[in-house]
Amino acid sequence: MISISLCMIVKNEEQVLSRCLSSISDLMDEIIIVDTGSNDCTKEIARKFTDKIYDFTWTGNFSDARNFSFSKATKEYIYCADADEVLDEANRKRFLLLKQTLLPEIDIVQMFYCNQLSYNTIYNFDKEYRPKLYKRLRSFFWEGAIHEAVRLDPVIYDSDVEILHMPTGEHTSRDLKAFETLGEKGVRLDKRLHNIYAKELFISGKEEDFIKALPVFLKSLSDTTRTEDEIAEAFCVVSKAYRLLADVGNFFKYALKNVAGKGCSEICFELGAYYEGIADYEEAIIWYYNAAFETESILNIHLGGDLPLLAIANCYSKLGLTEDAEKYQSAAANWSAEQ
Repeated sequence: MISISLCMIVKNEEQVLSRCLSSISDLMDEIIIVDTGSNDCTKEIARKFTDKIYDFTWTGNFSDARNFSFSKATKEYIYCADADEVLDEANRKRFLLLKQTLLPEIDIVQMFYCNQLSYNTIYNFDKEYRPKLYKRLRSFFWEGAIHEAVRLDPVIYDSDVEILHMPTGEHTSRDLKAFETLGEKGVRLDKRLHNIYAKELFISGKEEDFIKALPVFLKSLSDTTRTEDEIAEAFCVVSKAYRLLADVGNFFKYALKNVAGKGCSEICFELGAYYEGIADYEEAIIWYYNAAFETESILNIHLGGDLPLLAIANCYSKLGLTEDAEKYQSAAANWSAEQ
């Protein structure tokens, strides 16, 4: 049986920390809690489960805190958890079986992260694999009968453990503020963070968040090293920001560049919103229809599903076409039920 260090970084998690630790503490051989500045009862709750509690001065960088927590681990594997996660009884049993039978050559274990669509997170899938269990000290092996080389890629195992993500609130304002600060400092976001920033905006961002993000994504559009996907994300953010600013010229400049290529639901929805805003409901319906049926979403799955369908229903209602409005309201409800 392997031994596991639980490593967590926390701040003001008194509402959920006990629930999390109660569901996993007996599966762990060591519990390490790194607090980044709580002013509630988080540390008092943590002390009921472990004496390995460390203070870490927040640097504005989650990786710094996560690396510090990993540096305190002493067991064979490290399990990385957030305070709003829970293992139910069925998955506690799966986790225990995994712990008892995990082969020593496994470097990383992936587990299903579930319940995403219920809490307005940045993810467009309700259930997806995430790396959660890491071998603390990795062994290196030579491979190949000739021209031998050290195996560098980790051995990853996809387990059947399902982790319930059950936040009591959302972290959008915190995350968007962090992205805004990086933008002000001129930090270039890598591909992963570029995607997450755009998703955060389209799933949970407010109008002012898009406007603050405009310089960051305008810079992406002039960055020749950005990928096609990153350029598409930038078009989405920039187009929406200019629509919100009522800058019609720049709105169409960037929105139509995207449509002239592959196009996406987010841009079609923005075009629909523009025409709905000037009471051209027939034209709005065309673009909302394109968002729902002719293109795919890249940042917010709802913008290719129930949201444009509801928008079409609203436009038909304003045109006095009640039967058509009810048809699309029903389609929106069916789409939501299928997710």
